Amino acid sequence: MLGVALMGAAVLPACADELPTFQLTFKPDGTFEPARLEVPAGRFKIELTNESNEPVEFESIPLRKEKVLGPGVKSFVVITISRPGEYPFFDDFHQSVKGTLVVKPKD
Repeated sequence: MLGVALMGAAVLPACADELPTFQLTFKPDGTFEPARLEVPAGRFKIELTNESNEPVEFESIPLRKEKVLGPGVKSFVVITISRPGEYPFFDDFHQSVKGTLVVKPKD
């Protein structure tokens, strides 16, 4: 039984790597790059990079996601959303810095 559990655990990281992956960067000038990120509906990963010299926090209330990154830190969030639409996100430490996640219907 333990062997089966360990085999299953070994497969999980490989599955996460196969997710569609998108990049979102916190720029030193206090902006997101891109400010409008288009993704397909479903499950996907957003790789977050903080290029600024201050801590930042990716936050989206409608998506119920948040992630704090120190200066120069890279991390990611995995999101599952099936409903196409536009979902705002912002830097909770610098609330004037805003962006939009645009979820497109699956092909």
